[in-house]
Amino acid sequence: MAETRKYEVTILLPAYNEEGVIGTTVQRIRELYPDFEIVVVDDGSTDQTMGEAMAAGATVWPHPYNIGNGAAIKSGLRCARGEWVVMMDADGQHRPEDIARLLEHRHKFDMVVGARTRQSETRVHRDLANWLYNRFASYVTKFNVEDLTSGFRLVRLSVARQFIYLLPNTFSYPSTLTMAYLRSGRSVKYIPIQTKARVGKSKIKLLQDGTRFFLIITKIATLFSPFRVFLPISFGLFTTGVCYYAFTYFTQGRFTNMSALLFNSSIIIFMIGLVAEQINQMRYDRTE
Repeated sequence: MAETRKYEVTILLPAYNEEGVIGTTVQRIRELYPDFEIVVVDDGSTDQTMGEAMAAGATVWPHPYNIGNGAAIKSGLRCARGEWVVMMDADGQHRPEDIARLLEHRHKFDMVVGARTRQSETRVHRDLANWLYNRFASYVTKFNVEDLTSGFRLVRLSVARQFIYLLPNTFSYPSTLTMAYLRSGRSVKYIPIQTKARVGKSKIKLLQDGTRFFLIITKIATLFSPFRVFLPISFGLFTTGVCYYAFTYFTQGRFTNMSALLFNSSIIIFMIGLVAEQINQMRYDRTE
């Protein structure tokens, strides 16, 4: 049996209906990095994405139907043969020339992420949403997260595979992966990049996906640092209970049911947060 070839770097591109740009992207990567493995995961495209990628020289792993961007990343991590994996979008936003800039830091950091600058060709509403996500993630992780949702990142394959079971099938895999690395004590490096406007129509819907993204970010926060979410809520209810009790005591001379409800709620939420924190700690027994 022939030995499976190993690569130093695998370039992983999840793709869904990107026939207009995937071939050019793969060709440019091959020109710049001829010794790298290029894996395109075709997430059930209904156009010629798979054919264009194969014609350009990529190894294509097809999904039988559209599962999700995160699912494509998970499939790519399972079949990649490189020691290092560079994840990037297949829609023309990321410049293949920036791959080398990520690789410069691979021996010092566990994850290197391309953070989009203000000069990038992005829309205002997405910039605002990303700013909110970054601030929330920075609070949860106690680390300055510069671009939580960037899909352009470098990881060591052996480490990233430890977190596959945590990754969702949707667009939020960058958020989950970033917070998983930070919560488990891994180092993260951000480098500034400029992205171009994507080729074709975006797969993300502002209202529907924006609401879902907010819920996912909240879920991720409670998944990785429960006390950073539960404790402020518990403290807020307890403080409100104290203030309301002081008000009713001086105005009515009694302890009301509302004060009791606020105190009980704060204790219950604190205990839920404590249990969630213990469960979270046990989950990390699965990683090194």
